[in-house]
Amino acid sequence: MKTKLYVNNEKMVAGITLKDLSELESNNTALHACKNLEDVLENRKKLASYLQCELSNFVCAKQTHSSNSYKVTMKEKGRGAHLMETAIPDTDALYTYEPNLVLSSFNADCVPVIFYHEKTGVVGVIHSGWQGTVKEITLKLFKHLVQAENCNPNDFHVQICPALSQEKFEVDEDVYVKFNDLGYADKFMHYNKRTNKYHIDNQLTVKKQCMLAGIPEEKISVDRTCTFKSEDGFSYREDKQCGRHLCFIMKR
Repeated sequence: MKTKLYVNNEKMVAGITLKDLSELESNNTALHACKNLEDVLENRKKLASYLQCELSNFVCAKQTHSSNSYKVTMKEKGRGAHLMETAIPDTDALYTYEPNLVLSSFNADCVPVIFYHEKTGVVGVIHSGWQGTVKEITLKLFKHLVQAENCNPNDFHVQICPALSQEKFEVDEDVYVKFNDLGYADKFMHYNKRTNKYHIDNQLTVKKQCMLAGIPEEKISVDRTCTFKSEDGFSYREDKQCGRHLCFIMKR
């Protein structure tokens, strides 16, 4: 099971699965984007074994590029783990205080975010494609955690995981306008006169949203691996039939 870990200690484990040509469906973990459900379930079971838990510990959402988040309790244990139909609907961010739940986010170019809060113990994952970014899912969730869950923003630790690079994230004016309307993304965009296209850095825009929520810059790490250019990456922009990474965090 090819996996990159960002945190692995007595309190939690967090990371992302990677593309691996030697595995079934190249280590695809997404039931909504696969050729064979059983192969994907086998990959998920391998990840569960690697994390020393069961697949029934996983919690998955039906991602819709929304700005919706969901507070996961033990009642949600196993949702979306074996069947898409049981996934938490219309949700792109999950957070929990509960141990032994593997919060899961599926990505292929979109920006995955993993976070934990030192004092309260809350952990979570966010899926922020460009639509989620312009809807400010990351900023909204962190504001909610600060206001409703009494999280001091200084105590967050955020990991922004591999995504499509600015070089490869090429868009037309309609998407550029949506980012520009945010009022703080202009530094993360440039125009290519030769192609008449705009290039946007979605990762750094998401990082800015974390900072706007009050999280100190030094508490935010960014993995600049490009999912398009890396042999370890699934890229929807490169291949519409590609699999997905599974970005995860589990409290122990």
